[in-house]
Amino acid sequence: MSSCQDTIPKMQYFTINGKGNPNDNKDFQDKIGVLYSLSYAVRMMPKNGYTPNGYFEYTVYPLEGIWSGNALDKNSFEYKIMIRQPNFVNSEVVEKAFKITKKKKPNPLLEQVKFEEIEDGLCVQMLHIGSYDDEPKSFEQMQKFIDDNNYKRISATHREIYLSDFTKVEKDKLKTVLRYSIK
Repeated sequence: MSSCQDTIPKMQYFTINGKGNPNDNKDFQDKIGVLYSLSYAVRMMPKNGYTPNGYFEYTVYPLEGIWSGNALDKNSFEYKIMIRQPNFVNSEVVEKAFKITKKKKPNPLLEQVKFEEIEDGLCVQMLHIGSYDDEPKSFEQMQKFIDDNNYKRISATHREIYLSDFTKVEKDKLKTVLRYSIK
């Protein structure tokens, strides 16, 4: 695997923040669930009688996370998990998604979800294949690429994009995009 540099434009997301070890934290799983409930509410709107302007058939985007903390102490993690939304999603669509979700899958965590735009800008990223616990090896390769090409990280956080469903895929076959923002 090798690292590459790319510029990631502004995109819009449903997001929710949290703290702690995601491996033994029911709250983390509940937060993932509320993000998917909202995302599927948008995806299924035409089947529920409302077709947003610019709507197209699509697959719900993968879960992503922005992480900070000490990888050796997962209890120190602070995170923002999110699911990207298509460009046609606007404040009206967001409002309808919340109404649909509150009716079909009421959840107190809905009050914590935000709809926001995030721009990563210039980044170094790589595809990590394997357990999340093995990510430090990939981060080392990314840091080497940064150093070798005279870049600098602009934040202590990193982004992960989960291309595999960890509940269905063996740990050694998980696929995750790892990303650092750089200058």
